[in-house]
Amino acid sequence: MVGTWPALDWPHWRETAIGLQLRTQIIGKVRLALTPWLNHSWHVPLYVSARGLTTSAIPLGDRILEIAFDFLAGRVTFTTSDGGERHIPLAPGSIADFHAAVIVTLADLGVTTSFDGKPSEMADVPPFAEDQAERPYDADAARAFWRALIQVARVFSDFRTGFLGKASPVHFFWGSFDLAATRFSGRVAPKHPGGFPGLPDAVTCEAYSHEEASVGFWPGSDAYPYAAFYAYAYPSPEGYAAAEVSPAGAAWNADLGEFLLPYNAVRTAPDPDAALLAFCQSTYAAAADLALWDRASLECPLGRPRVPRVV
Repeated sequence: MVGTWPALDWPHWRETAIGLQLRTQIIGKVRLALTPWLNHSWHVPLYVSARGLTTSAIPLGDRILEIAFDFLAGRVTFTTSDGGERHIPLAPGSIADFHAAVIVTLADLGVTTSFDGKPSEMADVPPFAEDQAERPYDADAARAFWRALIQVARVFSDFRTGFLGKASPVHFFWGSFDLAATRFSGRVAPKHPGGFPGLPDAVTCEAYSHEEASVGFWPGSDAYPYAAFYAYAYPSPEGYAAAEVSPAGAAWNADLGEFLLPYNAVRTAPDPDAALLAFCQSTYAAAADLALWDRASLECPLGRPRVPRVV
């Protein structure tokens, strides 16, 4: 099982990861600029695909645009429903050059749009068009990250089947560079105070408009240089930080205000799927019980292929 959950070493691939995050932001901002707003910013993420990450269908009037990171071929592919197809290599180089190539490619496909040229949720990073630093690109490290996302998305998707209430897709947010899945109680939440760097308060307030319990996965950062799973609730109910969660290794991080579980603890577990499901379920149950969610009405057994849910 360890072989299907690849090792991830943030310090080893940090520069590639930051460059990849910036590239996904450019593509994500194209989708953001062309897609009508959907609750909780669900119109902006990317999705794990059989070859990498994809925007899914982006509306272009009577056409469709899809942009995909193909980590197997090492390129970004642009396709339109009228047969257009273009490619940009995933290779060492500057973000400014990648940004310029995206604009040229969109114009070549007849896509007219403008998008925000500033990175989101990243400190001390210049606008895309001005980021001339030469950045490395480790294709093997990028593929390892994607293969980890495949495993995580699969388990998160299984977890999602056990909920009847409002639940998000399993999606990849390019701003924070993480994969996430969220359940909602159905009740309105107190207005979020905002204050996240590089994220407009209006976006934050809309994202956290309703009570939620989230799980997610990120590859690491300079602030926390380890791949890890996280879980949080908004609003965080009294006693949540002291709740007992599983598996062994999961713990509350007071600095981040979240439960964390090292990716490596899951990767090397005898049953990684069971370990991650335990983290998803126990952190959700703690949030739902402490916040008095109507669990009996919101939950159901995990889904099975070709077996309808009993009603």
